[in-house]
Amino acid sequence: MTIAFVLGNGQSRASVDLVQLQQLGPIYGCNGLYRDWQPHCLVATDRPIAEAIQRSGYSKKNRFYTRRPLPDLGAQVVPRKYHGNSSGPIACALAALDGHSKMYLLGFDMGPSPSNRFNNVYAGTEFYKAPDAAPTFTGNWIRQLVTIAGDFPTAQFIRVCGPTSAEIKEFKNIANFDTIDIKLFRHRLDTNDGL
Repeated sequence: MTIAFVLGNGQSRASVDLVQLQQLGPIYGCNGLYRDWQPHCLVATDRPIAEAIQRSGYSKKNRFYTRRPLPDLGAQVVPRKYHGNSSGPIACALAALDGHSKMYLLGFDMGPSPSNRFNNVYAGTEFYKAPDAAPTFTGNWIRQLVTIAGDFPTAQFIRVCGPTSAEIKEFKNIANFDTIDIKLFRHRLDTNDGL
C-alpha cells in the first residue's frame, strides 16, 4: 500500500508539518501552495493563478497540471476525464491515477471559517478572496470527490478534519471514503502509528 497526501488550502491543514508528510509519501497540492512548498504534483485550474505559476518558471522544473497550459512552459493538461473538475479533486484523481492506494486529504474543509467567512490559508493574497469574503460554494467539490472515489473503488480516501472542516453527509455512505480527526492524525503522524 502506498500513501499520498493531497492538500487543499483550508485552514485546518495549517497545523500539519509538511516535512513530516513528505517523509511518508508524495504530496499533491493546489494553487498557492507552490509559494511555500514544492509538492510532488501541483494543480491549478483558475486561469489567473495557473498562468502566474507557469510564468514563474515553476512548471518548467516541477510537475504541474492545468486545464489550458501555456505553450512551452512545461505544464501538463489535466486528464480529459477530470478536465472540468476543480483543483483539489483533480489532485486526488492524479494521486489515484499514480497508483497510490491510500490518500489523506488535508485542508479539504469545505466550509466557512469560524467567523463564517472565506476559509483558505491564502485568503487576502494575490488571486484569493479577502479573509472577510463570503465562503466559497463547495457543492461541486463534493460531487467531484464522490465521483472520484467511485472511479477508484480499491483506493482509500481519508479526509482529515479539523475545527474548520464542515461535516459532509454525502461522504458518509461511500465505502472507500473515511474521515479522521486532525488531532488523531497528528498523533499517528508523530508516533508513526497507524497511517
